[in-house]
Amino acid sequence: MSDVIQMLALPFLASIILGTILGYLGTHVLRREVIFIDISLAQFAAVGSLAAHLAFEAHEGSLLEYTCAFAFICAAALFYAWTRKKIYQISLEVIIGVSYAIAFAAALFMVGISAGGHVHVQEMLAGGLLWVTYTDIILCSAFFVLIGLCFFIFRRPFNHISNNYDQALSEKVNVVWWDFLFYALMGIVITLSVRVAGVIMVFAYLIIPATITSLFTLRFAWQFTIIITVLTISSLAGLLFAYYLGFSLGPPIGMFMGVILIIVAVVRRLLSRTPAQSKTVITQN
Repeated sequence: MSDVIQMLALPFLASIILGTILGYLGTHVLRREVIFIDISLAQFAAVGSLAAHLAFEAHEGSLLEYTCAFAFICAAALFYAWTRKKIYQISLEVIIGVSYAIAFAAALFMVGISAGGHVHVQEMLAGGLLWVTYTDIILCSAFFVLIGLCFFIFRRPFNHISNNYDQALSEKVNVVWWDFLFYALMGIVITLSVRVAGVIMVFAYLIIPATITSLFTLRFAWQFTIIITVLTISSLAGLLFAYYLGFSLGPPIGMFMGVILIIVAVVRRLLSRTPAQSKTVITQN
């Protein structure tokens, strides 16, 4: 048992830390209807990292690499914020999808001409949850606390735009600036999270707990409680499943989050059926 705790304690802690802030961001993402924003921003960060490697020979995890990744994220954030206000013919989700495809193609091109590029792609997709260190935990925690503080300070404009973009626009709120800030802060979280958990798990952390909370409540306190509960159960189950059956750590956590979502959705559906509805169904049969 001590070996299990020693091996899985840091991955479990990392899963809870990453999942908490990503789960909160997911509640905004669902309301804004930009489901694939995390994958797109992660891809732009990857292009920035590869560009730093090719143009400046930046080392993996160096300050220069993070700076270039963040610069590309800021460019993408500004682009999404501007197009959401200026372009009405197509939805922002379509724009995100197209830009992701372009960024992905650029990343594949850079991988093809860079030494060891395939290793970078593998790390980006799968992450390194098993190999997370105390340094990773401290770095992510410090940044996430600062970013969480920003979201708390600017919670009114962020929530207002997430809940009703058109109303905020009609009230002359500077939606481009607030959207840019939101996506830029979110991009920092995603860049750090992808390093640890990989793109697939970051997407699962962002969407699944937030989807579960949306089935029950819009109150922040209850949303936070549900997110922590889902993360704790799925992380414990997924890590133990991976440890005893020899799987990589990330996918089982996402799988158990999906199982929880299915169970919760079925239970919620059954509870929502009133006695009158049940009687109608029986009568029709």
